[in-house]
Amino acid sequence: MKRSPEVQLSARHYINGRWETGVTSGQSLNPSDLRETVAEYARADRSQTEQAVRAAADAFRVWSMTTPQRRADALDQIGSEILARKDELGLLLAREEGKTLPEAVAEAARAGQIFKFFAGEALRVGGESVASLRPGVHVDITREPVGVAGLITPWNFPLAIPAWKIAPALACGNAVVFKPSELVPACGWALAEIIGRAALPAGTFNLVMGSGREVGQALIEHPLVDALSFTGSAATGERVLQAAAARRAKVQLEMGGKNPLVVLADADLELAVDCAVQGAFFSTGQRCTASSRLIVEAPVHDAFVARLKQRMAALKVGHALEPGVDIGPVADRAQLEENMAAIATAREEGAEHVYGGDLLQRPSEGHYMSPALFLAQPNHRIAREEIFGPVACVLRADDAEHALALANDTPFGLCAGICTNSLRHAMHFRRHARVGMTMVNLPTAGIDYHVPFGGRKASSYGAREQGRHAAEFYTTVKTGYMRA
Repeated sequence: MKRSPEVQLSARHYINGRWETGVTSGQSLNPSDLRETVAEYARADRSQTEQAVRAAADAFRVWSMTTPQRRADALDQIGSEILARKDELGLLLAREEGKTLPEAVAEAARAGQIFKFFAGEALRVGGESVASLRPGVHVDITREPVGVAGLITPWNFPLAIPAWKIAPALACGNAVVFKPSELVPACGWALAEIIGRAALPAGTFNLVMGSGREVGQALIEHPLVDALSFTGSAATGERVLQAAAARRAKVQLEMGGKNPLVVLADADLELAVDCAVQGAFFSTGQRCTASSRLIVEAPVHDAFVARLKQRMAALKVGHALEPGVDIGPVADRAQLEENMAAIATAREEGAEHVYGGDLLQRPSEGHYMSPALFLAQPNHRIAREEIFGPVACVLRADDAEHALALANDTPFGLCAGICTNSLRHAMHFRRHARVGMTMVNLPTAGIDYHVPFGGRKASSYGAREQGRHAAEFYTTVKTGYMRA
């Protein structure tokens, strides 16, 4: 087994172009091996957060007036360095978050590609020129940066999600205050260390680490923070929305999902099982796009469950750096306990246990569990509440219309998938699934960075993330009239 290196980082805040210590400090541990401290990191208070926001507000006046070419060059430099160091960054990610090394390296590469993409977008923020209804009057419609963007990111994609918030914010001419999750401070610091070398004006980009109660709340409430982009739990997102609305700040929320994967009787079962395994259990099921509800048409229900159980038994759970591992550890003890509590509730409510859901012992002490599968009813909590772990349930559907109804029977609406060989069923599902993204004969987890990301209902609020549509959040529209 390949052991993780005993390399401990010291992560500091980046405020107004300087590296700063914190008022207190914390540690991040390797969830694959709890004996290993990955980083000791500075923790900010409201005062340091205030410094970062004011530095961003001052820098905005400079950065917002820079040329698109300068912004493009800076983002391209950042993207190039991330790509050149993707193996190093992937190793850090795997150690700190527990994602398997191949997945972690792929995420690091994705972060670099995102910065490269938005380097191009910096040159393409355009406008419109239209004829006025009045003679001799000219009308143009332009996009301008919003101001200071407060970016609050989760732990499950600690390089990619920050990248897809920071890159468009900077590309559009905004200044940034970035707060990563306390579970993954080293990944946030590593990204900031690269951005800090891109010759941005001091204060254009700031990193503050610390708790949501202290740093996050200070960002949400600060009158100089013009836009808030938050990815995390629905409960926290609701509080962010209320606080932002109270002071009329622009807000964007991504808050999870309970995503269905529908398998119709005409589907290729091997393909359907592969989509289910990848969507439900890879990345330890710790992604908002995970397929946690598998809705299977009655004629193939039993065969699908049998094949899925067989595939699950072959999955290897272990240390994130061990070759051949399919599923790494759960990110931390609290999340592991939540997963096990959800499994206990499923049993108590009468869901039929099919496979897994056990705590596992490995050579190194870590947060290991086997992927779990249950047969459930639509009213069971396992079929309705996001668990955020390698836990899925199967619901039996009478026919395609029943399957669609079950797919839509959720307060969430991020993404939905269908496995079928019928073009008619596929097109009907795509049109009537009440979600922001649909997949046909593909896992629900797996998205491209150059197209919009986001959902409906309790999953999302505000403008879409990623792709060209990101400009809708990070810019504001101005209409100008002029008499010739």
